Amino acid sequence: MKSDRIKFPTGFWAGLQQIGIDPYQVARKAQLPLTIISEPVTVTTAQYFSIWQAYSELAGDTASGIIRLATAFETTHYPPAVLATYHARSYRDALNRMARYKQLCPPESLRINEEDEQCTIELEWMDSEQPGPPVLVGITLAFLLELGRRGTGQPITARTVEFSHTMGDRDALEAYFGCPVQIGAAVNRLTLYRKDLDLPFLSYNKELLEILTPVLERSLDEQRRRSTAEMVKWILKRSLSGGPLDIQAVASELSMSDRTLQRRLTDERTTFKQLLTQARHEQAREYLANPQLDIKEVAFLVGYEDQNSFYRAFRLWEGDTPAHWRSEYLRTHPSS
Repeated sequence: MKSDRIKFPTGFWAGLQQIGIDPYQVARKAQLPLTIISEPVTVTTAQYFSIWQAYSELAGDTASGIIRLATAFETTHYPPAVLATYHARSYRDALNRMARYKQLCPPESLRINEEDEQCTIELEWMDSEQPGPPVLVGITLAFLLELGRRGTGQPITARTVEFSHTMGDRDALEAYFGCPVQIGAAVNRLTLYRKDLDLPFLSYNKELLEILTPVLERSLDEQRRRSTAEMVKWILKRSLSGGPLDIQAVASELSMSDRTLQRRLTDERTTFKQLLTQARHEQAREYLANPQLDIKEVAFLVGYEDQNSFYRAFRLWEGDTPAHWRSEYLRTHPSS
């Protein structure tokens, strides 16, 4: 099942600082809470895209923004799924791992095809009606080449690169990829020389892979087996601040009819209304535990347009006011 939740790597913000872009400016431009910079979070597809769009606008030329971030991002900031690709046995192994573990981090997916002397990697969106911003497309394909260069220690070049949208300075992109860049193509695709896939990775780490691989495979397995109620609550939690969500919208997100969703929730002995209440309650506690967010902002983030409605709901959940609950929490969790 698809779901609208994306783990946003905290290393991204460190990468921005390295290239002289203020992470807080990006978060503000994307209209997201500033706490996103310091805390590991999951975001909706719309929020994910807005972060990349904000970065693109602050970076200026799209091509320059792509190359600067792709080359500056330090391997120490890679999330586990990417770290497993960097420490793969060969470039082929790394790319196949990347395509597999991308499933843990929608909304993009990679389709790899080896034929004759070439290997094509096509970027696809899980929701074809909501394609990502050009800078994200460019970063994704550039990073696949950067991964090969860093892992092998060789100045690998692509055979061709195709983009469906304009990407800024094409000469700069052609210099980076080392090949012609086509704009206005039907697909977003990186084509490599197949022989390069056989190159061994100098960064190969058998011991680390033996630790990372089982963890990532379990995560994939858990993602596939997660209950419908859990999936619904994940979607609700990450969408609360975007306005009220009804069962039809969530069912559509899960690629099923609202009747099917209702039946599955009944089978799991819960209802959509109960899950919405749980999502709001759990998120309210999480946000209130952060003293940097004022209570009015917390009310908005959990989907209440007016503060009084949030106060009434919170009293029902906790038997306490949000302000008093927060002060007690911070008193008993001084290191939080």
